[in-house]
Amino acid sequence: MTTTTPTAVADRPPTTTPARAVVGRATVLAVAGVVVAVLAAVDLTLGTADVGARDLLGLALGRDDEVLAVLVASRLPRVLAALLVGTALGAAGAVLQSVARNPLASPDTLAVNAGGYLAVVAAAVLGLALPLPARGLLAFVGGLAAAALVLAVARAGATGPTRLVLAGSAVSLALASVTTVLLIVFAQETTGLFAWGSGSVAQSGLRTVAQVAPVVVAGVVVLAALGRRLDVLALGDDAARSLGLDVRRTRVAVVVLAVVLAAAAVTVAGPIGFVGLAAPVLARMLARRVPGLSAHGAVVPLAALVGCAIVLAADVVLRSVAPAASRVGLPTGVATTLVGAVVLVLVASRLRDDVARTRTANAGARPATRARVVTTGVVVVAALGAAVVAALLLGDRLLLLGDVALWLEGRAGAQVTFVLDQRVPRVVAAVVAGAALGLAGTLVQAVARNPLAEPGLLGITGGAGVGAVLLIGVLPAATVWQISGAAAVGAAVAFVLVWALSRRGGLGSDRVVLVGVGVSAAAGAVTTVVVVVTNPWSTTAALTWLSGSTYGRSLEQSLPAVVALAVALPLALASARTLDLLALDDDTPRVLGVRLAAARLRLLVLAAALTASAVSAVGVVGFVGLVAPHLARRLVGAAHRRAVPVATALGALLVSVADTIGRTVIAPGQLPVGLVTALVGTPYFVHLLWRTRR
Repeated sequence: MTTTTPTAVADRPPTTTPARAVVGRATVLAVAGVVVAVLAAVDLTLGTADVGARDLLGLALGRDDEVLAVLVASRLPRVLAALLVGTALGAAGAVLQSVARNPLASPDTLAVNAGGYLAVVAAAVLGLALPLPARGLLAFVGGLAAAALVLAVARAGATGPTRLVLAGSAVSLALASVTTVLLIVFAQETTGLFAWGSGSVAQSGLRTVAQVAPVVVAGVVVLAALGRRLDVLALGDDAARSLGLDVRRTRVAVVVLAVVLAAAAVTVAGPIGFVGLAAPVLARMLARRVPGLSAHGAVVPLAALVGCAIVLAADVVLRSVAPAASRVGLPTGVATTLVGAVVLVLVASRLRDDVARTRTANAGARPATRARVVTTGVVVVAALGAAVVAALLLGDRLLLLGDVALWLEGRAGAQVTFVLDQRVPRVVAAVVAGAALGLAGTLVQAVARNPLAEPGLLGITGGAGVGAVLLIGVLPAATVWQISGAAAVGAAVAFVLVWALSRRGGLGSDRVVLVGVGVSAAAGAVTTVVVVVTNPWSTTAALTWLSGSTYGRSLEQSLPAVVALAVALPLALASARTLDLLALDDDTPRVLGVRLAAARLRLLVLAAALTASAVSAVGVVGFVGLVAPHLARRLVGAAHRRAVPVATALGALLVSVADTIGRTVIAPGQLPVGLVTALVGTPYFVHLLWRTRR
């Protein structure tokens, strides 16, 4: 299996430190400190109260109780929180990248933030009114457990950035899904935690900042003191051992300290995204240009300062640009996620595949006899039929088959008619959307020649969601076909962007998946911005798309997916031989006369159209396009003339069952279908990564 060689994230420390290097290091750190101070001063002048820079300058010359109250109550705590969070995440990301020798390691990609957030929400669900230190300890335990799982699955990043990012993304999505379920089911117990979970530095008073500050300062000081050990570790495990360094103990100590810092940041401001990824990358890009700055004793504080600058700049931009009505509700984590996504794409686009590619999309495929294929097809169709029947009968009110028969004949009672009139469109939407996602995932995996690819990981699903939500925000009365068209445009733009940014390695490279993850993260941030700043009356409808739900669906809303399936399924079956060849390598199709670029473009257009139609039917639903093709190949083999129809049926089965579970498990309450599929799909994804970790 091809891997991408991990990139060393630290240059070898210089053997001598000339005076020029010392001056250069001090100058860079001083300039970074000045930038942070200027941004902090600007942030102090922004807010909802009518207190500007002139008032704050006047406060320095004389006492003004009103201005002082505003400064102490909200603005100063907010700026100090931004400084603490930036320092903690920047330093944590720097050492995590060094320990993993991976430029994409961070509290986000190791799921530390997601684990800490879940632990805090779980405590609230249990009714535990914990003091701040205990809440910080819970966040630490949750973050450490999540990081340990990701590092185990990804072999501590030894097999390259792609596996680390994919494992972290899968674990983060699973933990986020559990957290969202808890927030929905226990809404009263978790009041206020939903907004906090988006990452915001808004504070009410100095108490939280004062309690967490000593932990952050001590953690950064200790990490800086361990700088020489990290410098030695950067030489390689064997070289470090030969120099007398206890490699394992050093790694454990550094990871624990990094998780402590990340947990402190979560305790103060919630999970603010991608600061721990972007700050160290930017710091090291600067360090390469300044002699003496590559040593960890300088990189760690520089990354901390860059982290402060990112968080403060994000807060300043949001409070300056966003409409006045939405400034308070727009979380700082949205802007930092956009910055981090850009950095992730930048790093991914510069990675190179050092080993000849031998991987195909047929991982997990098993030879299948004709009898087994027929038997599997019959079983899958029967299971889908049973799932549809169960979906019609189960819900907040149980029905009988006789009720359905009477409804079909037009002789059912008023209550049964009302229930089925609402339930049938939901069942249809789940089936056709699942089928579209299953087929789209099969096409994407074959064309990208990557068994871990799926429309969501390639940014297509996120792009479709942005298009749909943007149209809903601008035009709340948009028709189904208009929403479908907007989703299709968003999906196309996202994929073109991914393809353009990763074209140097081609669609078969790991780079395309990493770029896709970055584009997906950016799409999620953009969607959040759209939801917050557009017409408040459309917020509920927009959030329905984001969570992936069949609630309130009509038969008309499933028509785009039906049309897309009617067109794409026959074309995919007719292209089965081309898909088989594309899934192997680049040379074989060329020898046999297949025009690679045209074939890939044609099939990916089908995948984008299918994904957009599924989003228009049920919103954003993840991992169906990953699980269904894998299960199909394990059941009927790699030949696409067999795998395509089975994967399509399995996608319909998965979403239908997930929707039924969501409608019944907490009835009369409901869980969005996207959360249920994430809870089922992400463990399967982690299982795939674990099975292929070597």
